[in-house]
Amino acid sequence: MFQLIIKLIGLIMILVGSILIYDARIITKRFFGFGDQNEGANGLKFIGFILALIGGFIIYFSM
Repeated sequence: MFQLIIKLIGLIMILVGSILIYDARIITKRFFGFGDQNEGANGLKFIGFILALIGGFIIYFSM
């Protein structure tokens, strides 16, 4: 049961990470109101990549 919960957490992290990567510009326009949107989009893409990577490692090492 505990492994199932850990795998679900990993899958959710991968899902959120991939959403941040692909929709970074839309999220930046909607939620942040600063001038340079490219820096905000790059930051969200980086955070999404890190989240997806951590989620993948969680799933890989929980097998």
